[in-house]
Amino acid sequence: MIVYGKNVFTQLEQDPDSIERIYLQKGMRDRKLIDRVQKLNCEIRYMDRNQLDQLAKDRHHNGIALEVRPIPEWSLEQLLQKARHPGLLVALDGIQDPHNLGAVLRTCDCVGADGVILCRHNSVSLTPTAIKASTGAAYTIPVCTVTNLKNALNQCKENGYWVIGTDMEGARDYREGIYDVPLVLVIGSEGKGISPLVKKQCDYMIKLPMEGKITSLNASVACAVLLYQIYQARNPL
Repeated sequence: MIVYGKNVFTQLEQDPDSIERIYLQKGMRDRKLIDRVQKLNCEIRYMDRNQLDQLAKDRHHNGIALEVRPIPEWSLEQLLQKARHPGLLVALDGIQDPHNLGAVLRTCDCVGADGVILCRHNSVSLTPTAIKASTGAAYTIPVCTVTNLKNALNQCKENGYWVIGTDMEGARDYREGIYDVPLVLVIGSEGKGISPLVKKQCDYMIKLPMEGKITSLNASVACAVLLYQIYQARNPL
């Protein structure tokens, strides 16, 4: 698996055994980064800019790419067992933009969430783009991929979790939510929102007020606002 970017390297250099090979751009002037790479005693290959672009399949690689072992996959059972009390999981329903996934993982790390649940079909996975957008959080936040999100949420509820979804219709203001219980926060796609079958699993819906002419927020931005509301409710000043 090829990943790239300085922030991803910063996370991975703490676990050098996961790195199989490092690719650096020829002529790189970041001496500090080069020194850090060389201290790991990993195989290093130098490439010109075009070669690195092709390897990363992205031009925004910061002059470094890494061949790494696959990120370990977690089962839902493992997420539930690992979660601290009260648990906090995020489930993404129909999110297809890898940048949104990366941003969600980053916020999950910042607020101390216990994991993210992805759908196997018609949804984004942990691609190199998502990993880079996460600035390393893809390696700190456990990710579980399920075949059926409805069933996964039902399993969470059987383990004492409340499932809350995001919607504008029939929803309470996000500031009126109940957040001191184990929670799964479901974020739907910007276009279609949460699917009807998943919505039936939600104990209640919350919404963010929209005072301007724009009727929705980017999915990862909405997720960040809600996660920090949960954090504030659980950790008041």
